[in-house]
Amino acid sequence: MKKINIDTWKRRDHFKLFSQFEEPFFGVVVNINCSKAYTNAKTASKSFFLHYLYRALKAANSIEEFRYRVLNGDVILHDQASVSTTINRPNGTFGFGYFDYHDDENIFIAGAQKATLEVQNTEGLTPSQPGASEIHFSAIPWVDFTSLSHARSFAFPDSAPKISFGKVTDKDGIKTMALSIHIHHGLADGYHVGQFVERFQKLMDEE
Repeated sequence: MKKINIDTWKRRDHFKLFSQFEEPFFGVVVNINCSKAYTNAKTASKSFFLHYLYRALKAANSIEEFRYRVLNGDVILHDQASVSTTINRPNGTFGFGYFDYHDDENIFIAGAQKATLEVQNTEGLTPSQPGASEIHFSAIPWVDFTSLSHARSFAFPDSAPKISFGKVTDKDGIKTMALSIHIHHGLADGYHVGQFVERFQKLMDEE
């Protein structure tokens, strides 16, 4: 993790402008072709959620702008982005699960499965802290959404990207899934969101 010198930073003017906004986040929803990824996950008897979550985090980590956070008015760059994700509990509620990215997908999945069990066997909510390395992930696998908003406290200094996944739909043998990305405009632009979508789709299409 390193602190960015805002005075010499190429995003200085963008950060100063959008940091004054009550709502500095912008968001888009796109459709991802998940036909290949879905088949690969099912063939390997693997959770499709963890299959695409790993690829989303890998894509995000490859883009510096997805690793910027705001902490006490400063901009910091994390070496690596990690996961904060909603996990469903047996009683119909959810909790927040936290785990790190790892280049080895099997190690990543093992950490995710451990975090999932811990959340499912506990109560309460533990929100992430300002400036933390997590990306906020969530899945709404029951809804094929075309837009999405998030509950927000404007008094909380939030700067973590928010990535949400929708229901897998099948049309003419092609499976697609809605993908929502919200990110702080002082830290990233539409160009960087486009990079993420392109890299995520490429990873989803891999053999």
